[in-house]
Amino acid sequence: MRGSVTLAAVVVGIWSLLYVVTQLVVDPPLTVLPTVGAGVAITVAVVLGYPSVLRGPRDRGRVRGGGRQGDSERGFRDLAAAGRTLPLRAGLTQDAARRTCELLRPMLSGDAVSITDTEDILAYVGPGQDHHVAGSAMQTSAAPRTVRQGRTQLVRDRAGVGCRKPDCEVVSAVIAPLRIGQRVVGTLGVYQARAEIPPKGLVEDMANMLSLHLELAELDRERRLATDARLDALRAQINPHFLFNILNTIASKARTRPEEARELVLRLSEFFRYAVRQEGHFAEFAQEYFFVRTYLSLEQAARFGERLDVRYDIDPQVLTSRVPVLTIQPLVENAVKHGIAGKKEGGTVRLRARVDPLTRTVSIRVSDNGEGIDAAVLATLTEQHNQRAEDLASPADRDTLPGAHAGVGLRNISERLHALFGDRYDLQISTPRSGGTVVDLTVPMR
Repeated sequence: MRGSVTLAAVVVGIWSLLYVVTQLVVDPPLTVLPTVGAGVAITVAVVLGYPSVLRGPRDRGRVRGGGRQGDSERGFRDLAAAGRTLPLRAGLTQDAARRTCELLRPMLSGDAVSITDTEDILAYVGPGQDHHVAGSAMQTSAAPRTVRQGRTQLVRDRAGVGCRKPDCEVVSAVIAPLRIGQRVVGTLGVYQARAEIPPKGLVEDMANMLSLHLELAELDRERRLATDARLDALRAQINPHFLFNILNTIASKARTRPEEARELVLRLSEFFRYAVRQEGHFAEFAQEYFFVRTYLSLEQAARFGERLDVRYDIDPQVLTSRVPVLTIQPLVENAVKHGIAGKKEGGTVRLRARVDPLTRTVSIRVSDNGEGIDAAVLATLTEQHNQRAEDLASPADRDTLPGAHAGVGLRNISERLHALFGDRYDLQISTPRSGGTVVDLTVPMR
């Protein structure tokens, strides 16, 4: 409203001045047509130029404000985009910190960006990097103060920064803590070579995002450690009685049938080489298949002979699929130990494997026609399988469960599969009316 009144007053003034000049000052006075034409032209020019001339300062302020708002929105967009690719997702390392600083420097309105742990500089990019060296102790007093106090530090002068080098280019800074949970694990610092400090809110938002990535990295690390521990437990679970029987068989055949004894030694070495030296958590099904066949041939040679019948039904397409290592053999071993071993006449173990290209899954079935699993043990295993990994019975409790010896391998496998796949796998145990036990495992194709 105020701008409209001003414009109206200006237009009235223009026509009044035009009347005085054209009718009173000029001699002879101008006629009506030139006077009106000049007035209309001047009025149109003023009206069109009104936003930039009469209200220019206010509008420029708006433009500047709009620029700040645009910069802020652009900053948050950059922040969100950076959040999807931040290298710190791999953990708080020097290489990840350096790449993160290089990524963040253009969007945090700072001359230099630094990431530290609680004691040392992990990365520093910008003015002052000649003495703020990665791997060395923090050069400022502001960064350690952030770690001690656990809150953002705003530094507006060189003395507040407290750099050990007196002529350091850094004059001001915003330094925010990085956390994993409630624990401060480092700092994110944005430094300026002038007195104007970087935007505090933007730096804190980025520090919070980095902290979230560090928490996820920590969870990944803990999950890997737990998964490695379960794999080591499966390796250590190789039945000593199985080894004892094999060695006795080799010793007994060493004199009478040396070639058979030599063949058993070779198979046994292949068995343990694969079990102990297999790296990573996945291997081709063909390797696991060979491992299972080696195990069963040793069991037949050392203990069961013709009492153990083995049937294989393997889809050739499954051979190149990658499956969790040391998963199929424990299932087959359970079938032999707890299904066939108790039957005087022996029995049959079947291994079946298929690939479903539509659901991109690998299905594995291990079955036997042995004594079957005890109903109490089956109920306990089913109940634990339906729980989350964090809700499973503690190691101290497992040995007190009914049939704990028979089920510890299945529980270990289930926990490791949960750590590897989350809810994207299925492990079902059943006892058909015809007898025996059936274990069905379905895992995502890799």
